[in-house]
Amino acid sequence: MLSQLVCRPERDLPVAVLTVSGTLDRVTGDALSTAVRRSLARVPERLLLDVARLRVADPLALATLGTVVCQTAEFPAVPIVVCGADAATRDALAAAPDCAGLEMAGDCAAALAAADAAPHPPGIRVRLRPVPEACRQVRQLVTQACAAWQRSDATATATLVATELVANVVRHAHTTMQFTLGLRDGRLTMAVRDGSRRMPRALDPSITDAGGRGLRLVRDLTDAWGVLPTADGKVVWTQLTAGAAA
Repeated sequence: MLSQLVCRPERDLPVAVLTVSGTLDRVTGDALSTAVRRSLARVPERLLLDVARLRVADPLALATLGTVVCQTAEFPAVPIVVCGADAATRDALAAAPDCAGLEMAGDCAAALAAADAAPHPPGIRVRLRPVPEACRQVRQLVTQACAAWQRSDATATATLVATELVANVVRHAHTTMQFTLGLRDGRLTMAVRDGSRRMPRALDPSITDAGGRGLRLVRDLTDAWGVLPTADGKVVWTQLTAGAAA
């Protein structure tokens, strides 16, 4: 008998809600992973994963759930809250080494109400065309945001990183992009989502090479960076310590 798993996005922004029902096993684990990546790719303030109607088939399926939820929890500083899990699932996630700090909630509706009532972290979300002018636009946006959030000490580095992320789309992806900038717990998070499934690489070019230094620069200037593949493209994200407000 074939297993069935239904992953239904109830809401995307500002707080994402993904309802998961059916049977989770080694066959349906990929579907869950794809659905979680899709929700994270919108860069919500947090992701509520409602598993109240999820049946975990076996211990290996529990490991699959932990892998999906906990290994993506850092991207891109989006807290994941698992709602409605039974006792066995809660215990298994709590015991997983990668799941330290994972939030749990008994009821998704209550967790959503609490998330909506909480102060929203500052953030900017904008769509840009894949043209050189987009680099100037994103530098201006980041400069203004850092000033408004009293993080001017991070302006030079943040604008340089943002420019490289956007320029990478202009040079290689050639698709419309979404740029997201947020501030949470003293860290600036920047993410660029595009419509190309071509994965970027941080190269180590020689002195005579004309290009290839963009993502290497991003890697060297940020605390963390990564790529989240999605069904229709990817999200390249970075985290940068912004220090205390001036």
